[in-house]
Amino acid sequence: MSNRNNQANKQAARERLRAERERQAKKDRLRRQLIVGGAIVGVLAIAGGIAVVVAGSGDDGADAPLVKPAHTSGANGTTIVVGKPDAKNTLDLFEDPRCPGCAAFEQTAGTTVEKDIKAGKYKASYHLGTFLDNNLQGTGSKNALSALGASLNVSPDAFLKYKYALFSKEFHPDETGPDKFADDSYLIKVADTVPALKGNAAFQKAVKSGTYDRWALEVSQAFDSVKDVKSTPTIKLNGTVLGTDTPQGKAAPSSVAAFNSMVDKELKK
Repeated sequence: MSNRNNQANKQAARERLRAERERQAKKDRLRRQLIVGGAIVGVLAIAGGIAVVVAGSGDDGADAPLVKPAHTSGANGTTIVVGKPDAKNTLDLFEDPRCPGCAAFEQTAGTTVEKDIKAGKYKASYHLGTFLDNNLQGTGSKNALSALGASLNVSPDAFLKYKYALFSKEFHPDETGPDKFADDSYLIKVADTVPALKGNAAFQKAVKSGTYDRWALEVSQAFDSVKDVKSTPTIKLNGTVLGTDTPQGKAAPSSVAAFNSMVDKELKK
């Protein structure tokens, strides 16, 4: 279970994310300019100096145009609902891509959730945060969330399978280890285990270019606005939190049997 930041830390995380994105965008533009204008740079270097003009950063970070993945809804595309629209029940999942507790839940009940969604037992509403980028340092949660947006643009099924792969024992990074999700090539490596994403040029381009970075920021802010969720993972069915009581709040079900029992208790028949 991962505790969320207080408001000050959340604000600091957002500011650091904006600053990090701005720095990265400037580096990317500089690299492109050096490649395209290599001959000119060479001449200028011989003349005794290199002049590089970097455009303003108005098209990156929080000010970048918002690209919403397909299969989302809401004003900023922050509503992510997967399943049959007429399902009577709704399972809400609050997770952070770098959260070890979320990985444990997904490794335990992820396939059950996917099966139940397909059977129409409930539809699933996903609320994804990036607060662990602040707690642990790095940008892996944001980067993984952006990549999840790229997978959702392919299909809801690709999104589910990619999310499950990111949380799997094989690929989920250790909480105290390297920030693997900050590396686009690693995210693409994980995606290659999902048939719909393997070798998918459009998906890979979206990940590398950060097409859904702004969307990831919007989704994270929507997650932060939910006041009654204090830790991840938090699992709700029809508004009722599923889990056992702990000093930190409700701990998500730790077995498939416990999950099924709690779900069956809250299902609308």
